[in-house]
Amino acid sequence: MGFGNPYGDPYSEEIVFEWVNRLVGMDIGIISLADTVGLATPEQVYDVTSYLVDSLPGTEIGVHLHSTSENWQQKLEAAVNAGSKRFDGALKGIGGCPMSGNELVGNINMEWMINYFDEKQILSTINYEALQESIRMANEIFKY
Repeated sequence: MGFGNPYGDPYSEEIVFEWVNRLVGMDIGIISLADTVGLATPEQVYDVTSYLVDSLPGTEIGVHLHSTSENWQQKLEAAVNAGSKRFDGALKGIGGCPMSGNELVGNINMEWMINYFDEKQILSTINYEALQESIRMANEIFKY
């Protein structure tokens, strides 16, 4: 819960930084910051992510963002600009967090993310044939 706590427990960026440093101290090399209920602002995504990317150069800092269809790109762009190179998404944007209280909040659609990365020319390699097969399968499984 890198950008807030939906359970009412104390939250601050300092708590996030403390726990990330503990994990790094246990030789964890990849950290994924989660926007658990989709409430993070693009500014917050940038601030938290850039601080960790800058202060932990040997650690891969990624993001798992939840969003509505209206603000996903701003959050993704904030993480990219902050130096994150690892991003979680979901085929068709399936899934989310029931604690968000908003059924429109979900995982960011991986296809949108890939298109964004392609447009910005920051996607290194991807197997588009496998992606299309995955999308086809998701369309069969998740008919909505």
